[in-house]
Amino acid sequence: MSIAALPDSARDEESIYRLLSTVDSPVFVVRDADGVALTADPGAARRATVLAAAPAVRPESLGDPEFRKAHGVRHAYHAGAMANGIASARLVAALARAGFLASFGAAGVLPAKLDEALSTIRAQAPGRPFACNLIHSPSEAALERAIVDACLRHEVRCVEASAFLDLTPQVVRYRAAGLERDAGGTIVARNRVIAKVSRAEVAEKFLRPAPGEILRALRTAGDITAEQAESAASVPMADDITAEADSGGHTDRRPLVVLLPALVALRDRTQREHGFATPVRIGAAGGIGTPAAASAAFAMGASYVVTGSINQASLEADQSDAVKRLLCSAGVADTEMAPSSDMFELGVDVQVLKRGTMFPGRAKRLYDTYRSCSGLDAIPAAERAELEQRVFQRSFDEVWHDCVRYFSARDPEQIARAEGNPKRRMALVFRWYLGRSSGWSMAATPERAADYQIWCGPAMGAFNEWVGGTYLAAPGHRHVAELAVHLMRGAAFAARVSQLRATGVRLPAGCTTYVPVPLGEESR
Repeated sequence: MSIAALPDSARDEESIYRLLSTVDSPVFVVRDADGVALTADPGAARRATVLAAAPAVRPESLGDPEFRKAHGVRHAYHAGAMANGIASARLVAALARAGFLASFGAAGVLPAKLDEALSTIRAQAPGRPFACNLIHSPSEAALERAIVDACLRHEVRCVEASAFLDLTPQVVRYRAAGLERDAGGTIVARNRVIAKVSRAEVAEKFLRPAPGEILRALRTAGDITAEQAESAASVPMADDITAEADSGGHTDRRPLVVLLPALVALRDRTQREHGFATPVRIGAAGGIGTPAAASAAFAMGASYVVTGSINQASLEADQSDAVKRLLCSAGVADTEMAPSSDMFELGVDVQVLKRGTMFPGRAKRLYDTYRSCSGLDAIPAAERAELEQRVFQRSFDEVWHDCVRYFSARDPEQIARAEGNPKRRMALVFRWYLGRSSGWSMAATPERAADYQIWCGPAMGAFNEWVGGTYLAAPGHRHVAELAVHLMRGAAFAARVSQLRATGVRLPAGCTTYVPVPLGEESR
């Protein structure tokens, strides 16, 4: 069957689009005396021959209602953390006020700044739920503990655990410290964990209870009570697990259509084994930059969707205007993998923007040098001179002095571990460049424009293509809550289009893609 583009209010592309985009009302494909048409009027549908129908699909109904209930939000939508506070207190508060869950980007943020940020979120979004990022820091264990300390001190009830390769005492401490029993003896988890993973073997660790040896060590140290340790052995480590596909920053670039079903199946097997009172929910991240992508994730069974790259270009993100302009011009092929600062020695990569910056190539060169040389003194003289002049723009000795000052205030153990270890010292010097490069981008340091490290996934390019020609194409219009609203409205729209297509309806090409307009405007 086909909906002809006839010159009638319910038959031309514009009117069909208007009816489809009114997602809180059902639509009917009917045949009347004038042919095939679309209507939202049940009475008109009864007076004609109904060929197909699609129910109302409210944005608030997408995903798992248990996610919305557990986190106290209106939408099954999570704005993921972006390190160094790029996912700022202002960004988190704006989304919280609009009924969306968001994570503050605590990775790389000093404890005093973290305390200030958590207090700001509380003040700007009083009583509204939010999350804080807890990133696995194998090179800086003190950072993990500081984040957990701050979250417990500020009574942050949800953390987004990211980049974990295994469970650590700190993420277990956060989870266990929030466990208590109600009057009926049921275990209540006051501290929720959303684990962002890209591998099944890591997901399984969060799908099961915390390891007994970690719980015993925490109990012995006085970090948790005996009752909390006992309760932790009966509940999964996470409430939600995000399947992180081809995302910005830390990612294995797994296809979402492969990763998400695999983790859902793993969750189901684990649930059958343990019989938890509340099954762990599985969400989708990586590549969620358009309504079609969000709708597809929900159709595959995602309990919620997670956005990241698109939020970095929002007005509320703590990122420089120069970088936001680069992000707003990015295409889907403008990203590349480069060595990460926090897991440099392990050879872990992050996905970054390559358009407009030389960072990916320079970072890869540093890692190649690290692998081939035993220390700074072993680097050939010509290569050392080039690195100092073109990449670092200062001598290795000067960089090392900066490292000493930095870690003396942040984590003195880092310096102690480098004493008498040339390889370790070289790693800290190279990590100086990797760490500073994201700071240069955030500060828009002009003389360092070629060295900007900008975490970004292909979702950014997909988003830019989707909003091209609309008011959201301009960086100055990208309010983070509006992006979330349009993405969820568009996902509901896409779901209706898919429902009609599944019944054999062929819609005109010009009315099958949701077009964002300023909120409050009803015209296309």
